[in-house]
Amino acid sequence: MHTETKLVQIGKNRDLGTGAISFPVYHSTAYAHPALGESTGYDYTRTGNPTREILEQAIADLEQGDAGFACSSGMAAIQTVMGLFASGDHLIVSLDLYGGTYRLFEKVLAHYGITVSYVDLRDLEAVKKAARSQTRGVLAESPTNPLLRVTDLWEICRFAREQGWLSIVDNTFMTPYLQKPLECGADIVIHSATKYLGGHNDVLAGLIVTKGKELSQRVSFLHNSIGAVLGPQDCWLLMRGMKTLAIRLEKHQENAMGLAQFLLTHPGVEEVFYPAFHDHDRKVQEKQAFGYGGMLSFKLKEEQWIPKLLTSLQLISFAESLGGVETLITYPATQTHGDIPESVRHQVGVCDRLLRLSAGIEHLDDIIEDLAKALDKIR
Repeated sequence: MHTETKLVQIGKNRDLGTGAISFPVYHSTAYAHPALGESTGYDYTRTGNPTREILEQAIADLEQGDAGFACSSGMAAIQTVMGLFASGDHLIVSLDLYGGTYRLFEKVLAHYGITVSYVDLRDLEAVKKAARSQTRGVLAESPTNPLLRVTDLWEICRFAREQGWLSIVDNTFMTPYLQKPLECGADIVIHSATKYLGGHNDVLAGLIVTKGKELSQRVSFLHNSIGAVLGPQDCWLLMRGMKTLAIRLEKHQENAMGLAQFLLTHPGVEEVFYPAFHDHDRKVQEKQAFGYGGMLSFKLKEEQWIPKLLTSLQLISFAESLGGVETLITYPATQTHGDIPESVRHQVGVCDRLLRLSAGIEHLDDIIEDLAKALDKIR
């Protein structure tokens, strides 16, 4: 089946006793054993829940992996995967990655002896230079958050495999509708499912997909042992959101392209970041994905214009998330990347004139009109 069909069919024909089209929510935390030494397949909801199982099977199928794991947030998913590494291990990760991931590495995992090098993964020579004898994995955001840099996943995953490293790809921006990193050779895919997969800014969730039996078993052990699992009600909300992912993403992309083209010509804008506008990124994106996504970022010419712009918007909401049906604008310097030291942010290109835009599914003309009026007020 095509991905669109798989999405719509999530949970259908799985509750055979009732024939429910929408799979039921199993709130029970405990399950009775038929007899000593016997199990229905469910014992305790942290270890396994019928509603969560449907979601986990669905995301594994969509990403063409062997196992899926639903976590309580995107960060919980990353933390669970980091359980694969030990003190003394070294990781190479995307240069301009999400600030929350940076915070986890620098403020939490550093205390456990895990070290990280931040590298522009588009440059394989830079990756080779950053490698150490202790390197055990590479984590790529593609496109990155917030500068939309595109990593050649075929190249980086092949190199990681040659070195004996694990390759992990954060597929939040693209989703399995637009990009399937496991097909490019990745070992693990992670999602902040709060974003496009949920799609309505009403559920907090993270997802992991693994390739290979042995790796799947290791992550399954960590998922159960750490216990940052997704509750059944949130699993149901996430599945409901995923059913419309395909049609939403088509509109997200259409609007993002229109907004990016508008911003390119505005005199108050210095630079627009969108994969379609950078020759290298566009070529790589077209090789490994089915679109450019619904995210873009842009730099204003003057930092002092930022407050006025944000307070002048009426339709577009100044909020920290992304991927919902509503258009949202974010100021990375104080929000998503606020925990990254200013010198580090500026070094990687996340300056104080940068704004990130998550294109919603409203009418494009209305979004552009709102943004145009706000931009006109600042000059």
